[in-house]
Amino acid sequence: MRARPLLLASLISTIVIPAFAQEVNDGELQSVVVTGTYAKNRRTVDSESPIDIIGAKELQASGSTELATVLGRVLPSLNFPRPSGADASDAVRPAQLRGLSPDQVLVLVNGKRRHTSSVVNVNGTQGRGSAPVDLNAIPLSAIDHIEVLRDGAAAQYGSDAIAGVINIILKKGASGGEAEIGWGEYQKRDGRQRSVRASGGLPLGENGWVRIAVDAADRDPTNRAGADFRNPAEPLYGTVTQRFGDPETKPAALFLNSEYRVTDDIDWYAFVNYGQRDTSAAATWRTAFNGAALRSPLFPQGFLPLENSRSTDSSLVTGLRGEATGWRWDLSLNYGENEFKLNLDNTVNQDLGAASPTHFYAGRLKNSETLVNFDIAKDFAVEAFTGPVTLALGAEYRKETYEIGAGDVASYSGTGAQGFSGFRPVNAGSNSRDNKSIYANVEAEITKQFSASGALRHERYSDFGNTTSAKGSARYAFNEAVSLRATASSGFRAPSLAQQFYTITTTNFSVVNGVNTPIETGTFAVGSAAATALGATPLKAEKARNYSLGLVVQPSRNWTTTVDAYRINIDDRIALSANMTLNQALKNTLASQGILVGAGRYFTNAIDTRTTGVDLLSTYRWDTRDYGRFDFTGAYNHNKTDVEGVKANPAILTANGLTLIDRQTVNRLTVGSPKDKLSLTTDWAISNWGLRAVVTRYGSFTVPQNNATLDQTYDPQWTLDLSGNVKLGKNWRLTAGVDNATNRYPDQVTSAGNLNTNGIYPYSGWAPNGFNGRYYYAKASYSW
Repeated sequence: MRARPLLLASLISTIVIPAFAQEVNDGELQSVVVTGTYAKNRRTVDSESPIDIIGAKELQASGSTELATVLGRVLPSLNFPRPSGADASDAVRPAQLRGLSPDQVLVLVNGKRRHTSSVVNVNGTQGRGSAPVDLNAIPLSAIDHIEVLRDGAAAQYGSDAIAGVINIILKKGASGGEAEIGWGEYQKRDGRQRSVRASGGLPLGENGWVRIAVDAADRDPTNRAGADFRNPAEPLYGTVTQRFGDPETKPAALFLNSEYRVTDDIDWYAFVNYGQRDTSAAATWRTAFNGAALRSPLFPQGFLPLENSRSTDSSLVTGLRGEATGWRWDLSLNYGENEFKLNLDNTVNQDLGAASPTHFYAGRLKNSETLVNFDIAKDFAVEAFTGPVTLALGAEYRKETYEIGAGDVASYSGTGAQGFSGFRPVNAGSNSRDNKSIYANVEAEITKQFSASGALRHERYSDFGNTTSAKGSARYAFNEAVSLRATASSGFRAPSLAQQFYTITTTNFSVVNGVNTPIETGTFAVGSAAATALGATPLKAEKARNYSLGLVVQPSRNWTTTVDAYRINIDDRIALSANMTLNQALKNTLASQGILVGAGRYFTNAIDTRTTGVDLLSTYRWDTRDYGRFDFTGAYNHNKTDVEGVKANPAILTANGLTLIDRQTVNRLTVGSPKDKLSLTTDWAISNWGLRAVVTRYGSFTVPQNNATLDQTYDPQWTLDLSGNVKLGKNWRLTAGVDNATNRYPDQVTSAGNLNTNGIYPYSGWAPNGFNGRYYYAKASYSW
């Protein structure tokens, strides 16, 4: 009960002053942006689309060292749940913007497309069926600031930019640097984290520089599992045998950013990164007895399979840019790849009995992308206009390759390794495609009050054909304090190679007659004979239509408020189908192809949706002579997705009593993400001291089941994050803080929605703020 007055006090302190503020840097509240525009000196307040600027102060203002976790706390429109027991999704967690799929947001680094992860989220998490960019592979120490374009931008950037664009701008320059060590731990004395990071610049002769950033951390796992009281005959009956929480992780990353002036008119630039993250995640506890029989003589008390993975990210972007006859030009080469290798430990292959190994190599996934870009832009003076007309033209070639490598024989033979059956030789292979695109963009300041822009992009994919996207935007300023902005665009997202070719056979658990039963489940490539036998058709691009209308109010230099309403219609959304339990006739059909499974699934263009919402962002700075400076930030997002239509069920499935898209798949899109999110922040700085308080309200969400009576809706969750820092002398800074200071947990899973766990998993992996509780941390940094 004592937490409520503290929350109320922080809430009142933020609202009393007409607040809500997002600081860009120490000097001003507005900043020049480069995302979504080719014009020079475009400020956030002048943008025709809503753009958030996340500065270094916000990125460092929590105890987390994960980029996606930080963004999930400072961006109300971004959702980053923390799934557990979801195989590879524990290691590569998906983030959502505006409640849409994680792969419907485009990630850029210095304006260049970032490669996606090789991991496909195929279990019952948010973002099921997606293979997005791994945001946590990018070290915080390398980032200067982040620009988030909350608007459809496929006409400007191509595939994936349906929900918006996250553009990560790297630190640059030869001067200055910082090194930091950090420590943190949850109140329950687990999840201990040790971290180090550093960033610094060096000159490259007299005409260039290189910036080096390194991050490394060692994070212990957390566990919020309940005791297992299911079977009194079990040797460990009544004890906590499951591990349910954050996995053990050891990330390390290196990022280099560089630039060199070749001539007065030409610059060479390059940025490169390499990182790897070792993760040890727990699968489902295997009881000692399988029925009346001992499951494995190697583990007479039962065992907890561990999924030990290594995710490796590497990329190189290099290019030349300059200016000639008034044209700004940029020619670049971009290569990026992600490789995910998985090992199983502390487990067995039951079919091998006492001869089973306890370590298995399960195989690997690899995604790689190569791009060549050429952009030109020029400002033209038009006598009738008060400002220049900016014309930008460009062309891009992109090649993508997706690979699956088989595991060792013991990992997949028979029923395979318990916890995760390895990739089989029939799953292995490499598939590629290429894409060519051309695009144009026009921006103009027509009068002092009115500006407009338009974009057009045409793409040709080697696997599914052509697509064209368009966008129009406008802004009208009624006066210096009030302006209106609007956008309308068409967009698309190409089916990823992972969605077309990912294939594996795994052991899933389903409740059959009240018993949690393992079922061999095949995930089939959509073009395979197995998927075709179950009614699959080739994937096509998702098509989107985005509309937004925004009001910008800036009554003073220190106060800005924006309100943006939006609607996003998406046709032919790609989803992973239901886990279809097969009857004997279909089992026989697949068995004739050498596929022995009891259930099957594949990707399909099955659902049309409409997402509507509103973003509110307001910023206020209050400078006082005697009491320091106060920065207030308030941000709110309300988001709702409705299903407009579901494609007809394939005839072969209807004839066999199966449904391709089940209730759970549909409702995961509509009610699985929080309906709204509110964030209220106060920053206070005086002399060498600083304090920060953040109140966040995560809205309600529902975890759906195919049986509607088992649905559970979770109440909103309030959290309070507190931190303080002090600067010692010229170079040292000490920071201490508490995330979730009020130690708030999400609702526990009810017995009705927890039939197959009996209290072992007390919390939902869909909870937007996780379920680890209060977290203490401290940092010490040295800057030069």
